[in-house]
This record gives sequence, C-alpha cells and structure tokens, in this order.
Amino acid sequence: MTGTSFISINEAIKKKKGKIAIRGWIYRERGSNKFKFLVIRDSTNLIQVVLKKEKFKKQWKEIDALQIEASIEVEGTIKEDKRAPIGFEVQAEKIKIIGKSDNFPIQKDQSTEFLLDNRHLWIRSRKMVSIMKIRSTVFQALREYFNNLGYYEFHSPSISSVAESGQELFEVKYYNHKLFLSQTWQFHAEAAMYGLEKIYTIAPSFRAEKSKTTRHLSEYWHTEVEAAWMNLDELMDLGEGTVKHVLKRVLEKNKKELKILNRDTNILKKYLTKKWPRITYDKALKLLKEKKKMKILWGKDLRTIEEDKLTQIYGLPVFITHYPKKEMAFYKPRDPKTPKTSICFDLIVPEGWCELIGGSERDTNIKELKKSLKAIKEKLENYRWYLDINKYGAIPHAGFGLGTERLIAWICKLDSVKDAIGFPRTMLRYSP
Repeated sequence: MTGTSFISINEAIKKKKGKIAIRGWIYRERGSNKFKFLVIRDSTNLIQVVLKKEKFKKQWKEIDALQIEASIEVEGTIKEDKRAPIGFEVQAEKIKIIGKSDNFPIQKDQSTEFLLDNRHLWIRSRKMVSIMKIRSTVFQALREYFNNLGYYEFHSPSISSVAESGQELFEVKYYNHKLFLSQTWQFHAEAAMYGLEKIYTIAPSFRAEKSKTTRHLSEYWHTEVEAAWMNLDELMDLGEGTVKHVLKRVLEKNKKELKILNRDTNILKKYLTKKWPRITYDKALKLLKEKKKMKILWGKDLRTIEEDKLTQIYGLPVFITHYPKKEMAFYKPRDPKTPKTSICFDLIVPEGWCELIGGSERDTNIKELKKSLKAIKEKLENYRWYLDINKYGAIPHAGFGLGTERLIAWICKLDSVKDAIGFPRTMLRYSP
C-alpha cells in the first residue's frame, strides 16, 4: 500500500466514519466460510476489521490462515457498530500481510513464571502495555513536579566505591579495582547539593538482596531528592506532594489503562484528597498493641505485616518517623531531643505495598559519622571524600529515596513489582 496515509486506531475511531487506513497486529481472530473477523491492535486501541470472502477471493487462503500477532495493513470504511468490541468496525477493502505469526505461545491462564520467561512477547499484552503507559506517565509526572519546584536533575555514577549497605552490593571488576554498582546516588548528591541546593534524579539502583518477595527487584529505578536547608517536616511535605502529583496525573491521563487493569480509581482519589497521617515509631508500636493486639519489642524494625496493619488503621498512606538510631543507616542523625531515635521517616502505603519512601535529615557531624561507620565495620578511607564534604560550610539538609516500581505497582494494584518494569531483574531472573 505504497503512498497510503495511515492513521492510528484511536484517530480512526475519532473520525467515526469514512475511508481510513490502519495497521497493527491481530489481537483476536475468528471466521467462517464467508467472513473473517480480525480484532486489530496498535499502541492506541483495538478495532474490529471485517473481511468478506467475496471481496478477497485471490487472497482468501492467506487471509483465512492468519493467526494472532500477525502484522497487517488495512484500508476500508469505518462505521459505528454496537456489536463490535469497542463500538466501531472497519469494512475492509484492501489488506496487506506484513509479518506472519505461527502459534503465538502466549495463551490464556498461563503461569506467572511462563509469562516472565516469555516477557519479550508478554510485553505486547494489553495488561503490560497499560502498565507501561502508566509507568511513562509516572516518570513524566515526577520530573514535572520537581522541575516546577525549581529542582535540578543531577546524575551520579552507576559505579561507586561507597555504599549504604555492604551486604547488598554487586561487585564490579573495574580495571584493577573492585568497585560496586551504585545502591543510591545520595553520597554524590550531597556533594552536588552544596552547589545546586535542590536536586533530584530518576536512575537505576542496584541491591543484591537475597529476596524472592513480590516487592523486591535487584535493579530498580530510584527517584531520589536532596535539598539544602530542609528539615524532616518539609521533607515529608515534599514526599507527600510528589506522590499526590503523580496520582493526579495518572488519574487524568490513564483512565483507560486503569480500567483495563480493573483498578478502583475511587480508592486512588481518596489517597489524593486526604492529608496523610504522621506518627512516630513509638506511637506506631502503641497503636499496634492497642488496635491490632501486636506487641513489638522496642528497637525492632517494623516488618511488612506490621506496616500493613498500620495502614489498615488509617486507610491511608502513613509517615512513620523517629525510628531507633541503631537500626538506621549511618548518615541518619540522632534526634537531640530523643537521642535513641533518628531524624528520619518511612512512608508506608496501603493495600500490601508498605514502604514506598525512606528519607531523613543528614548527619553533618564528622565525629558521629565516623563513629557510625566504625560501628558497622566500614573502612573510613573508603568514605574520605564523603566525610570531606562536611568540612567546608556544612548546612542542614535532607533527602529521600522512592522506589519507582513500587509506586507504579501500588497505583496499578499489581500482584508483583516485577510487572511494574519492562524486563525485571531479581535474584533468580536475569533473562530475557
């Protein structure tokens, strides 16, 4: 069909009637000895195409053999038909078969592992396409939010000599040195913050966690923020504003995709319109004991089950602040008012996803930082340049890290974070 002006299926539907030319892949097919019904998909929508045998006698054998996922070009007349899958159909006048398909392996009711093994094909599905469209909106909304607040996008190395947790590192042979894939941009971001003041990034981070849960990835996209002169309350304001802005944009732009995923948008709207509670770790333990009959020993980190119970109490995302210092990363400072706690927070969200954001003010006391590093048996020489930052005009500052795939999975109410990214990497999965 050389010279034909093709339009998307959505554009064809908006046209409602008249001659159109579309192209895409066969999503469903059925037929008889007189007709062939093809549901065609492209990246925008689906539409039914009807081919009459009497019009395509020379091509009928080839048309009748068409299978799911074959690619075609079609010219014809679009008209409204309430019996069709989306209320419109195309009466075909010309068809060109571009790429044949033979026994496409993705069928109904196949196992999660099979779909992961065949992610290179499953990514074409309506479910995955819907998630990837929402993912795109999420990334756009994150950048929009920070840019509008005057933040600069800053990028740090993916290969690093310093780490947040020595037990969760991927080693990299870097010429004659043993280095690591970055777990966070934070250390370099704190250095850059002294010049740019307000910065963010959305970039891959790597955690060698020996975890097989539905909430963990070995490679994930990390949304991180670092800001000068910021305290914990202001940081929580920023975190709440960030997530609410993303929710707002997804609800505006992805109504169709949320419907395909059967997501209850009224729940998302509730999260958007209400103020999110802020409680201390101490209050969290008290609530769990009083309302959920769960007694947690002070000093223990909250597990997913306890976080989930807390969100059930409020029915909203919840900020938990002032965790025990001994359980926190070395750069999270002690609270002078309650020295056994740290000036930090986790944002936990309902519906089973729990921790979404972790953030804190940053410790600028070099002696305290050294003491904390020694306590976790880190070599101070590896952090020489990081400690050096605080020798020259140290100021109060704060930052957080948001797991972007967890945000997407929560918005879409997915069973696993592995479906929130095109090609997931986990402890057991590195292909395709």
